[in-house]
Amino acid sequence: DAIILGMHAKEDNPELLKAKEAELKIYSFPEYIYRESIQKIRVAIGGSHGKTSTTAMIMHVLKNAQKNFDYLVGAKLNGFEQSVNITSAPIIICEADEYPASAIEKRPKFHFLYPHIAVITGIAWDHINVFPTFDFYVEQFKIFINKIEPGGILIYNETDIILQKLVVENKRADIVYQPYHLPTYFIEDGQTKIIIEGQKAALKIFGNHNLLNLHAAYLVCKQLGIDAATFVNSIADFTGAAKRLQVLSGDKTSNVYRDFAHAPSKVKASIDAVKQQFPARKLIAILELHTYSSLNEKFMTEYKGAMDQADIGVVFYSDHALEIKRMPPLPKEKVKEGFKKDNLIVLTSKQELENWLQHHEYSHTNLLFMSSGNFDGIDLLKIISPFAKTAE
Repeated sequence: DAIILGMHAKEDNPELLKAKEAELKIYSFPEYIYRESIQKIRVAIGGSHGKTSTTAMIMHVLKNAQKNFDYLVGAKLNGFEQSVNITSAPIIICEADEYPASAIEKRPKFHFLYPHIAVITGIAWDHINVFPTFDFYVEQFKIFINKIEPGGILIYNETDIILQKLVVENKRADIVYQPYHLPTYFIEDGQTKIIIEGQKAALKIFGNHNLLNLHAAYLVCKQLGIDAATFVNSIADFTGAAKRLQVLSGDKTSNVYRDFAHAPSKVKASIDAVKQQFPARKLIAILELHTYSSLNEKFMTEYKGAMDQADIGVVFYSDHALEIKRMPPLPKEKVKEGFKKDNLIVLTSKQELENWLQHHEYSHTNLLFMSSGNFDGIDLLKIISPFAKTAE
């Protein structure tokens, strides 16, 4: 008998205490996943950003190619009924998070997967409540690289300076290093088109961050026996994971997007993507500060430049979120100093945000909502319904 312990159950959880008393085996979730996949080819997608999207792309292509595989992913994906699937399949695709494995196992989840094929999408300091220094955070990725099975491969984003430096300084002789970068692409009439090994396709997704994720996904699929033609034909109808530049509503001149971005690098990537795709449209970017890191006054300078490409930048956070996390008040002035965005609008109540949204001009405008939370329960579609029709 054994129990599986996640991060939501705390150390004083009565069931956990009872399990300890009964001397039951206690697994963190990634430890259990490894135990169930020892005989499989293990693929682990790590990085500070793009993990879910890259994992979703790989899963989408493998499913279309009728490959038999298991998976672990951190979002609801079209075509998959659940976020975890363990069978007798010979392959498992895992989104590999750097957050602690459980309440009693403080090491990162991705240290327990021992992949044969590993991806690192990039490194940008996050989760400062768990990783108080940048160097300590980067060290976790060094350990992840060292956990790759001998004879395995690391597929890494060579455009990321921090990651490139880490790889150069920590070379292993017993694994293969495969760098990746942006694939060949162009934008035509608001649609991104790619060329991979001579194979062309128009995409339903866009943005340099998504193109980098796509290239990583291709290299993983190639390792698993998928050729370029199969990959490109399949990725053409990939629509993205939930809340990853998800279109809530829109028409021919305007769109409303919902995005999971919250950390500085993710915010910048999402804003830059929308502006690059639709340069002639005004871009209003609205970010909710919701995580421990993003609500920390000392972390605010990490957001410098993240909203530069937005025509109008809005930062929203609620006193309620600070109270729940037992954090001190966050002065508006500190937010503005951190972002260094001209005319940044800072709103700190649900009512303020609702009023602002209802009294703004949206013609020829893209509206981008970014948060890992829910904007304090605001019904975004209801608020913006006069702006555009609901996306199908």
